[in-house]
This record gives sequence, structure tokens and C-alpha cells, in this order.
Amino acid sequence: MTGDPLAFLHPAARAWFEACFDAPTSAQVAGWPAIEAGESTLLLAPTGSGKTLAAFLGAINRVMFAPVPPPAERCRVVYVSPIKALGVDVEQNLRSPLAGIAATADRLGMTVHTPTVAIRSGDTPQKARAHMQRHPPDILITTPESLYMLLTSESRAMLRFVDTVIVDEIHSLVASKRGSHLALSLERLEWLRAGARPLQRIGLSATQRPLTEVARFLGGSVVEGDAVAARPVTIVDAGQVKQLDLRIELPVEEPGASIEDVPPAANEGPTAISGLPRSNLTALHPRLVELIRAHRSTMLFVNSRRLAERLAAALNEAAGEPLALAHHGSMAKDVRAGVEEQLKRGTLPAIVATSSLELGIDMGAVDLVIQLASPPSIAAGMQRVGRANHHVGGRSRGVIIPKFRGDLLPCAAAARAMLAGEVESSRYPRNPLDILAQQVVAAVAMDDWAAEALYDKLRAAAPYAELPRDAFEGVLDMLSGRYPSEDFADLRPRVNYDRVTGQLSARHGARRVAIGNAGSIPDRGLFGVFLAGSGEGGRRVGELDEEMVFESRIGDVFVLGASSWRIEEITHDRVLVSPAPGEPGKLPFWRGDGPGRPLEFGQAIGALIRELGALSDADAEARLVQQHCLDPAAARSLLQYVREEQEAAKTLPTDRTIVVERFRDEIGDWRVCILSPFGAAVHAPWAMAVRSALLERYAAELDVVWSDDGIVFRLPEAERAPDPTQFFPRADELEDRVVARLAETSLFATRFRENAGRALLLVKRRPGQRTPLWAMRRKSADLLAAASRFRDFPVVLETYRECLKDVFDLPGCVDLLRRVEQRAIKVVDVETRSPSPFAAALLFSYVGNFMYEGDAPLAERRAQALTIDHARLKALLGEAALRDLLDADAIAELEATLQRRAQAEPSRRDPRPPARARRSGSRRPRRPRRRRRGRHRSLAGRAHAHPPDRQGQARRSLALHRRRGRRPLPRRPRRRLAAGPPGGVPRVGGRSAGRPRRPSRAHPRPVPRRVVGPALRRRHRARHRRPASARRPRQGRRG
Repeated sequence: MTGDPLAFLHPAARAWFEACFDAPTSAQVAGWPAIEAGESTLLLAPTGSGKTLAAFLGAINRVMFAPVPPPAERCRVVYVSPIKALGVDVEQNLRSPLAGIAATADRLGMTVHTPTVAIRSGDTPQKARAHMQRHPPDILITTPESLYMLLTSESRAMLRFVDTVIVDEIHSLVASKRGSHLALSLERLEWLRAGARPLQRIGLSATQRPLTEVARFLGGSVVEGDAVAARPVTIVDAGQVKQLDLRIELPVEEPGASIEDVPPAANEGPTAISGLPRSNLTALHPRLVELIRAHRSTMLFVNSRRLAERLAAALNEAAGEPLALAHHGSMAKDVRAGVEEQLKRGTLPAIVATSSLELGIDMGAVDLVIQLASPPSIAAGMQRVGRANHHVGGRSRGVIIPKFRGDLLPCAAAARAMLAGEVESSRYPRNPLDILAQQVVAAVAMDDWAAEALYDKLRAAAPYAELPRDAFEGVLDMLSGRYPSEDFADLRPRVNYDRVTGQLSARHGARRVAIGNAGSIPDRGLFGVFLAGSGEGGRRVGELDEEMVFESRIGDVFVLGASSWRIEEITHDRVLVSPAPGEPGKLPFWRGDGPGRPLEFGQAIGALIRELGALSDADAEARLVQQHCLDPAAARSLLQYVREEQEAAKTLPTDRTIVVERFRDEIGDWRVCILSPFGAAVHAPWAMAVRSALLERYAAELDVVWSDDGIVFRLPEAERAPDPTQFFPRADELEDRVVARLAETSLFATRFRENAGRALLLVKRRPGQRTPLWAMRRKSADLLAAASRFRDFPVVLETYRECLKDVFDLPGCVDLLRRVEQRAIKVVDVETRSPSPFAAALLFSYVGNFMYEGDAPLAERRAQALTIDHARLKALLGEAALRDLLDADAIAELEATLQRRAQAEPSRRDPRPPARARRSGSRRPRRPRRRRRGRHRSLAGRAHAHPPDRQGQARRSLALHRRRGRRPLPRRPRRRLAAGPPGGVPRVGGRSAGRPRRPSRAHPRPVPRRVVGPALRRRHRARHRRPASARRPRQGRRG
């Protein structure tokens, strides 16, 4: 850029900027010309380079010094943050330029309009929302979900005059359905502004590749008939490499198997791993305390919420004083806000966080970041380390500590890529139908639409630019009730679709359903944790996983947010607690999907292994220290690990070599380990295809586990070693085999449940309150059974698409197997007496998986192979035609149930959630009565046709039937006593009248002889007295 970069600013704004900053940053100089020209702009710049001010300053300049519009037209700028904490941080950071520019203008005697800023998120109180609707702010800070809810309510009127939308940390949204949801919301905002100039869209990120894909997502499309053209977006790449000071170190010379707990049984029994060392987490504590005390403020990043809680508690115990606090998404918002404020002020020595603080929050006091275990991706590693010295010109310092010796490899590969700024590519999902269904209901709930016009408008969003018309019609059919089912009542229509005129209109309650089930984040059924005695809307402490709550009792103490809490009461939707300072408590756990390794990251790891194997020890150690930031001890340990693998397997798994290692385990079965660094997204479809082929050959069940580092198979005992070629399916058969077996997996059932919830098929009956996850699993299984009768059911098709394209890297797996067939990747087959070091690390994941195999939810193991429309799935995926699917195979499910390998779920006869049974402490819940079907025509007769112990139950059912206003039922004639055997007992309805009956409330057990005394006898009889409704009716009474 030539000329003065500040020439576009008003004199007052320019004077403020020059007083506060020495000069604009390179990101600001590069980005301002396009932004000031009104062009949609994608700005790539490192963390702490002034991106946010570059995006905001032009809009602030216009709002403050342009003529003041009427109050209803004041909202001109919308800032979208992927996380609420970032939005709060930006709101606070805007106060300085707004107040500073206003003060400067006042000092210069100039008239200025001071803009108002408001936050609209899930944490915004109702009073503030109402005030915002009456008095729209000049600058609105929101989240993708809250923007959707604004557009689906009367509050959307305040957005009619918005001219600029800023999407921060756009890379975190592009590759997810949350980004697809936002893309449609931005198009709906564009519709609302019909007649105005196109919306200016500004995207910001420090880690985004490829820029053309992200720009396409940001800008959307212009649709004219069948032609779809991308809107112009100016790409500003100011992404000079961020200056990082990285170091990878070990707390001890020989790290253990894991920094997390090693299950005790991992070294015992028939599935033991020989030589597996114990957990080494305690060895980290002294070094971590030393690093924390040597710096002003430290952020420690871990990859799970449980480890965050555990590490924070362990650091405080090791230091002998409060040193660290935990921070994650399951903590209450006020608790998180308090922790963040302490960190910003520099009064908190350390914080242990998950990805909740990964994005661009300004923590100016933080001068060190510690990453515990390898980062989930290169982009995540750069974002996390970039939190240290987060200011213009700051050099971020980070320390990476691997969780076990094998973790040194991804740590070393990530460090080199982070220094070079080589992040993974992002790709937005294509045609997610569940998100489409939700947004269609929301759009039609606000306005009537012609189907053709709505189709064109929806295709303007980048993820739907190639949406097939038949897929769109299928979604409309689903939403308008064209898939009827007597077994699943929730397949009710949400919209009216007149196929003659092509008009769409909303049915009653459509908007309520769309708002009450908004967003793309699936409901995990978490229990809210509240302070006891604080009332219905009392102080929220955090959230707990449903499974942990079911395993807890009143009086138990647990740790949340580095504080101890005692359980006082468990209700159907919340846990009431009281503080228990100083008391030891159990650590909570949360079920969730672990981060998978991207293919590019796996290729970098494979290349590093190959290069280390070709170097001498001295050269390899020097390279690890100089180019990969390992300290000498870590470099020696990693090199020794690689050399031990070379000696044991005579080869190494690299980006050009795949190792198939076979050996017998302790019980004589064959274990086959495919050692490959390419990541779980590639290994998962590979393993499923191999298992499908092996099941056709072996009659016994096969165990398969995959991870980021390879695949493990357990084969039945056989004399001959398994042929390695059977573990490499043909590339052109891979997709068919995966599709054939996909519906049998718990992954498919889980994704189907989440997709059905997003598509408004599994709606929340009480929005804002907890819905039990086990109940949603059961309901999802019923919906899947009902949907399996339709070959083109949209949510089923979407589940296949998501698993094949978003969860699995099917194209990457096909390409890998094709390169194997072309001999571009070598396959080495080795047979060993015991697992090599790489295989031993892989087997640790195998043991951990099958040690708790029964923990898989039963409702999510009931999925059966479905019959789908192959042509429609082909159009949705944009891939080659799919062949016929396999038939449903219920044998595996039945075998798992009979062998008690499936998780026990709440009884079908008990409609109550398990929490209600546990609420009263250790008291055993009363067994519920069985509900009998088909009673509408025979209840009256059953009251007299069954023995007395069942007459009361039938009579009460009949009374309930009458109270509901139904027509009296015809009375069945009383059955006569049947003659029993000679000299025997008379029989009633085929049952011996004299046979001892099980005690019931209608016929209580007699007073036992051991109960003596009138007081005890009266107490016993009162306890077992039958209710009035169960007593024998008078003669002549009907019914």
C-alpha cells in the first residue's frame, strides 16, 4: 500500500490512534484499504497483530461521525464470536477506542455520536434482551446461535439496517456444521436487508488454509437460475510467521505410559501388555510448579475436561497453596468469568484449560503456555501457544510436555510445523440436510415462501451451493409430514407444503420448536450443578455428565473448578451441592469425542520418522534439538524409542511405509497391528472395510480398534499366521464395504440421534430444561426403526454423508489404499514374539477400549443396516454410485446382549429416569407395575376374570380410563370356576386359586410372628395397608 494508511480516519479518530500507537501494524496497513472500500475481506494475520482493531476501526469511524440515524435503525455492525468468552473480551476491549475517540473529539470541539455496544448470547438476561429490542445498539456482539434466534423472532427488525458483519476466528467454524448453520443465518440476514447494498463480510483468523475455501465460505454466492457464482471476497494475507519460542521437554528421563491414569488391570490378566510402565503424572508436578513460579502467569492446556480438573487439584496439592484453577465448558459462566478476570489482572498464577480458552481471548498477563500432550492439530497448537504475550510484537513462549514416550513424535512434528506456520487445510461440509431442515422451519415460521424462491435463496450459502433439488424436496417432504409413522408420533409436520402452488407456510408451534431447539451443538443431557438453598434460579456451579450423576449418591464429594462440593440432593434435572472446602473428592468425567489427527499432521509425523531412521544418531539428535525444539534429554529419549522400534520390527512406519506386525497374545489369539501414522479419520473406514471382509471368512467375532497411530485386530486362534494381504481392501471396494457396515456401528446411531435433534425430529419438550440422554437414545432408536422403512429419509442420508465425509476421511483412505496398490507406499510384514514399542503403545488403546467394552450405550448399539436410496445418496455425496447394502444383521446385537457385553440401560418397564430412583439415597425404589397393552376393550372383564391380586390393578386402570373422559367399555362376562383335578384346588381362569401369591399392596403379607406387641403390629399393618382403590367392590357394582 502506498500513501497514508490513516487517511480514511476522521481527524479525531486519527488523533486518538496516533496518541495510542506508534504506527499501524502490517495487518492493519494491508487490510484497511479493502475494508474501507466496502469490500468483503478475509484477513489472515498472526495472533496479537491487531486484526480485531483493523476490522472494527473503519466501522467505528463511520458510526461515530456519520449523521445519527433514527433509534430503530442504529444497529449497523454485527460481530459474531464462536465462543461467548471471546465476545465478552471484545466488548471490554472496544471501550478504550470508543471512549478515547469520544474524548479526543470533545477536546477538539467536534460533534461525535458515542456508539452503544451490547452482547446478545445465551447468557444475556431477559431484561437486557427486551431493552435491546426497544433500543437497538450500534454494535451488536453475538454468537452464531443467538444470531439465528434473533432472525427467528420479532427482534430481527433491529437487524434490517446492518451493513457490516465481522466473523472472528472463522477457521473454528468453517469445517463444522456450526459454520454451515452460520452461513445460512448470514444469508437470512441478507434477505432481511433486501434492496440495500450487499452485506460487507469481514473474516478474521490467524490459522486458516486454504484461503480460497475460507473466502468462498465467508462470501457465499449469487444465484441466478441454475447459475451459482461466488461473491467477490478480497483475500488479505498478512500472515507473516508468528514468532514462537518453543521447547519440548521431559520431566523425567524415561516417561511412563501416560500422564493419565493407567487402569490397574492393564498390567494384569490375559490382555496384559508386557512391560507397560505405570502412570507418570506425578513426576510432572514438581516441574510444572517450578515453571509456574518462574513466570508471572501461566496457561496450561490439556485435551480433556477431566484432566483439567485433575491437574489443577494436583498442582495445588504439590504446591501446598492455591496455585491453579481449572477452566472448561462445563463450568458455570460466572465461575469462568471470575477465573478469566483473575487471569487478565495477573492475580492468578496458573490456569488449566481446554479448548475453551484456545481462541483469541486477550490474556495480556500470560507470559508462558504449557501444552500437556501433543496438540490435537497444528492449528490448535499455534492458537494455544499464541495466548502467551498476546500483543503486537510479542514473542509467544510455549513448553510442550509429551504424555508418554511415543507422544514425542507428534510433539516434535507439530513444533516444526508451528514454527513454519504450516497449518492443516479446512473444508466446509457440503449439503448438511439436518441444518437445512432447521433453517427452513425457522425461515418459514417468519414468512411464507415459494419453494422455488426459498431453494434459490438457500443455495446462496456456500455449503449449499450444490444442493440437489431432490434433496431439498426430500427435506420439505419430511417437514410437511410425507413420512407418516404410527410408531413414532414426532414425525409430525412442521410446515404446510402446497405442491400445486409450491407455497410453504408454518404450522402452529413451528417457531416455538425452531427456537427451543436452535443451533448445531448436540445436547449431551448434562446435569446442571446448583448451590443448594439458592432457589429455583440459584447460582449455577457447572455441569456433570449423566453417567457420573447416576453413579453418585447424596453425601458424595466431587471436585469441580478446583473446589470441592458435597451432593445434597439429586433431582430429575439438577444436582444441588454445598461447599466442602478442604475435603478430598472424586474427579468428574465427561463423555465426548476425542480430537482426531488430521491427515496432513499424520503425513508430517511419518516424514519425521522416515528422516530420523535415515540419519546417524548424532545428526538425528542435533536435528531434533535445532529444528524441532526438543531439549537434549527429550531428543535422546525419542531417538532411543525410534531405534528400539527399528531393532524390534526391522523397519519403521513412515509416510511411505506401512508395517503389518503379527504376534500371539497371552491366550494364543493372533494380534495384528497395522502401524500407520495417518490418523484415526483414515484408519476408521479402513478398519471397518477389513472387518467386513474378515467376517465373511471367520465365524467368530472379531475385535477391531483404531487410533491415530494404527489399527489392532484380534483374530481367532489358528495354526497359520494370518495373510497380510487380507488387511488391505481394494480401493474401489472400500466405500461399498464401509457403507454396508456403517449402520451397525454405535457411531451411526450417535450421529443419527444428533442429526435428528438438529432437524427438529427429536425436540425438547421443555426448552431450557434437561432432557435425559438415555431417554433420547431410546427415542432415537424408535425414530431410526421408523425411518428405516423409507429409502430416502433425509436424516438417514445425512447421517451417512456425515460419517463418510466429515467424520471419516474417506477420500484420504481411498487415496492411501490406491497408492498401496500402485506400490507408491510399501507394505512390510513382520512377525514378532512380543509387540514392538510402537505396537505396545497401540495395544494400550486396545486394552483401554475392551476393558470397558460394556460401557457402550445399548440404545446406540441397536442400529440395523438400512435400505437407502443410492441415487439420492450419490447426489448428496457427489461421489461414484453405491452398490447394494447388506441386509440387517441382528445377530451381533443379540450375541452382545446374551453375553452381557452390552451396557445395562433403564428398564423398559420403568418410565422414570434413574435419577428419581437414586434421589432418596440408598432406599431401594419400589418396583413399578407392568402396563398391559390392549386394555381398551377388556378392562371391565379383567377386573373379575383374574385372581384378586390382579383385580385391583385392572380396576384402577379402568377408573383411570374413565377419568380421561373415554366411553365406558363393554363388560366381559365373568368366567366361571374351572374344575380342577380330582380332589385338587378349584381354578380361576386356569390358575390355582389356592396357590400362594406374591404379596402386593392389594393383598399385603401377614404380620410375621416376630412382630410382637400391639404398637409394632399396628405399624406393620399401616405400612402394608392396601389403598382404597384396590379393595374388593360391592356386589352389583359395574365396571
